[in-house]
Amino acid sequence: MDRALGALIGVALGDALGMPSQTLPRARIAAAYGRITDLIDPVADHPVSHGLRAGMVTDDTEQTLLLADLMIGSPAGVDDRAWAEALLGWERDVRARGLRDLLGPSSKRALDALLAGVPASETGREGTTNGAAMRIAPVGIATPPGDPAALVARVAEACRVTHNTREAISAAAAVAMTISLGVAGQSFAAALDKAMAVARIGATLGAPVGEADMAGRIAAAIALARTGTEEDLATRIGTSVASHEAVPAAFGVVVLAKGDPWQAGLIAANIGDDTDTIGAIACAMAGACAGLSGFPPDKAAQVVAVNRLDLDPVARGLLSIRARRLAEVSA
Repeated sequence: MDRALGALIGVALGDALGMPSQTLPRARIAAAYGRITDLIDPVADHPVSHGLRAGMVTDDTEQTLLLADLMIGSPAGVDDRAWAEALLGWERDVRARGLRDLLGPSSKRALDALLAGVPASETGREGTTNGAAMRIAPVGIATPPGDPAALVARVAEACRVTHNTREAISAAAAVAMTISLGVAGQSFAAALDKAMAVARIGATLGAPVGEADMAGRIAAAIALARTGTEEDLATRIGTSVASHEAVPAAFGVVVLAKGDPWQAGLIAANIGDDTDTIGAIACAMAGACAGLSGFPPDKAAQVVAVNRLDLDPVARGLLSIRARRLAEVSA
């Protein structure tokens, strides 16, 4: 339970730390904020986060919890139409709140196509962005790590409607396996080999679009982070919304932070470009491996309070699915 909550609060805290700097280049972040060292308000003219305040989360956390609710309500598997309707309903709610963090154009096209009758196997065949990886934590929490092929299949199911490509599936699989192993008691360092192994399996699924060697990209980011700097990750790996940049960068961020979830969030907040998503992914992985105690209690409490989050029943529901899947394997 502690590790599952660590993953979920990691998504929220990493997201909230990166919210004020999302989409901004490193130089603009430094000019606007100096060095981000805490949960802060975005600048008044922020192109995406305008209207939010310190500690508030974005689409990363909201879509993660949306997927978790869908999984808990239907533990046998994700229904494609229900998932599409949930995402479109979420976007309508975001618009009604006057916020700007909406579905990307490729995801919106994929969801509309599904509801118009296009098979789910076809709708996500161009989605290579990090939208799948940013919300995959519930799959990692709910899926035991003992059968890597089964875990990748669960990841692919969650990716199918919007991100049915080898790049997105392999990236999300690596994140989900790291979280699954963390929930099982593993350290981040101990999870890396298996994370890259499932990335290789994931690269055999979905449309052959985008990066073919996500495991290699993650390995390169990890190696760079062991000897390099935050700036090296930003310039040599990249921090855009592309899965082949954001997900390896998130792994590198955790290495730079030496596995500390809060430090991972701070590094991600300053790294530039898709800071909230890189932070959400990095802190979810680090949080699953360190547990809830890896975060400063006052910062976790602030994010929970500001966003009115109730994560305990979410964690329990996902762990219940995990327990049933373990029992099925044992039987």
